[in-house]
Amino acid sequence: MKKIVLFLGVFVSMMFGHAQEPSGKKSNYLGHVQTIDSTIETLYKVISGEKGEARQWELFKFLFKPGAKLIPSGKNTKGDYQVRYMKPEDYIKGSGDWLVENGFFEKELSRTVNAYGNIAHVFSTYESFKSEADEKPFMRGINSIQLFHDGTRWWVINIYWANETKDNPIPKKYLP
Repeated sequence: MKKIVLFLGVFVSMMFGHAQEPSGKKSNYLGHVQTIDSTIETLYKVISGEKGEARQWELFKFLFKPGAKLIPSGKNTKGDYQVRYMKPEDYIKGSGDWLVENGFFEKELSRTVNAYGNIAHVFSTYESFKSEADEKPFMRGINSIQLFHDGTRWWVINIYWANETKDNPIPKKYLP
C-alpha cells in the first residue's frame, strides 16, 4: 500500500508539480506568457526573422505545455484533406533550417479570442513573407490556437492551421 501511495505522489508531482516550473534562463521568459496577447505575439516573433537570422528555439519550446501539438492541415497530392501532428521539437527539426535559409515572417492580420476561465481559443489570421521588407505575402491562412492558464502563465496547448487556397479563401469576417 505504501508503494502505491508513493507512486501516486511521485506521479502527481511529475504531472502537476515542479517539473514544469521555469528555472535559470527560462524564468526570464515568464514575461512572454503572462497574457494571451503576449503569448501570441511571442509565438509569431520567435518563428520570424530575416534570411540567415537564428531563431530563439528555447523560447519557442517554452511557449508549449508538454504534450502540445502543432497540426498543419491541407490537401495532399491526391486532393484529400489531411493533418500532420508534430511536437514543437518536430517543427524545429522539420522547419528550423528552412526558416533561416529562406527568411520567414509571419504577421498577424486579425484575431478572434474566446476565453472561459483558464482556457482560451484564438483564431488568428496571418500573412507570411520571406522578408520584413516584402509588401506582398507569399501565403496567408488561419491559426487555431488553444491556450491553457495554470494560474501562473499561459501555455500553448495546440496550434492547428490551414493555409489559404484559391478554393478556400479566408472569409471576410477573419480579415481586418
